[in-house]
Amino acid sequence: MDTGAEMTYFDALETRSADERSAAQLDALRDQISRARAAKNACNLDGPEIKDFSDLAQYSVLRKSELSKWQNENPPFGGIAVSNVAHVFQSPGPIYEPGGITHDWWRMGRFLHACGIGAGDVVQNCFGYHLTPAGMIFESGARAVGATVLPAGTGQTELQVTAARDVGATAYAGTPDYLKVILDKADTMGIKLNFSKAAVGGGALFPSLRQEYADRGIACLQSYATADLGNIAYESAAMEGMIVDEKVIVEIVTPGTGTPVAPGEVGEVVVTTLNPDYPLIRFATGDLSAVMPGTSPCGRTNMRIKGWMGRADQTTKIKGMFVRPEQVAALVEKHDEIIKARVIVSRDGEMDAMAVQIEASGGDDMAYARSVIDVLKLKARVDVVAPGSLPKDGLVIEDQRKYD
Repeated sequence: MDTGAEMTYFDALETRSADERSAAQLDALRDQISRARAAKNACNLDGPEIKDFSDLAQYSVLRKSELSKWQNENPPFGGIAVSNVAHVFQSPGPIYEPGGITHDWWRMGRFLHACGIGAGDVVQNCFGYHLTPAGMIFESGARAVGATVLPAGTGQTELQVTAARDVGATAYAGTPDYLKVILDKADTMGIKLNFSKAAVGGGALFPSLRQEYADRGIACLQSYATADLGNIAYESAAMEGMIVDEKVIVEIVTPGTGTPVAPGEVGEVVVTTLNPDYPLIRFATGDLSAVMPGTSPCGRTNMRIKGWMGRADQTTKIKGMFVRPEQVAALVEKHDEIIKARVIVSRDGEMDAMAVQIEASGGDDMAYARSVIDVLKLKARVDVVAPGSLPKDGLVIEDQRKYD
């Protein structure tokens, strides 16, 4: 895969200017919200007219727990206006997702193209086809780049090896670690496979595993996608962060809130899709990431994120009580002078100990302590720290207890 002048792109959207992208996405966002409102979409649409992207932050965040509740009350899609539905999928929860068969409905073709996969390739698709949408998401992307698909699914490793040999599979799609299972089985069977490309997702791609594939002559790149949203971001051959897809708007917000963090700070990934068939407005993924400065050396000009950096749901049981990020956010909102707060859990002998660090330029320490009891339902030591002194790592609840 080339990273220099000979690089080709999936379409012209990938290299447009920031102004072009911003104008087009702003128009699409306005259309999306208008369309959802006209259809009485169940999404949280109580927000201002969109004049610029900052207005989006005034809309409520939609969390998966809320979506699940809506779906229980109004199956299968919870009152969200969907169209052009060809498949209905079920993910753990259960959560139901629609799927379409129009061109590259989940936008995965852009990622497979970045992997160098195209016409002439045979993709062994080892994502699941049963109930969950991952298999169809990657198959749709393979069709978009003109590749042939072996719908292998998971399991039956010996058959996977035999099929890969017989059909001449050149590319793998699946979780990062399952490719190694297939390759190791092929080694024990004395069979040489022809994989040279791998498009992975759904799990962590550790550097050592990527290097092992590289040593075997397989270029392995990863995408960041969800069943609800489709492709969100993806790696290119430059392997410097993950490039945000052209048909989504990504925000990084303080966990438990909808408030965008400062550029470069770690926060929760919140996504608005521009897919008119399934409009999700400010959908919280529950994942942590951060925006990277600049653009990719590969020439794609969209915003980059650092990839998966943990889970935003930092709910922690302290002294038998659950403390949630939303409660920490409520504590911050209770006092105008508080900039941010961080709960730190540790052990004092055989007892849980809790401290709350409050970043503020002054204020009443006793009032803060009373608010901690009122909002978090627990007593804690309160430490007021100077503005800018708390870590910018996305944590609002830090559990320092050791469990081994």
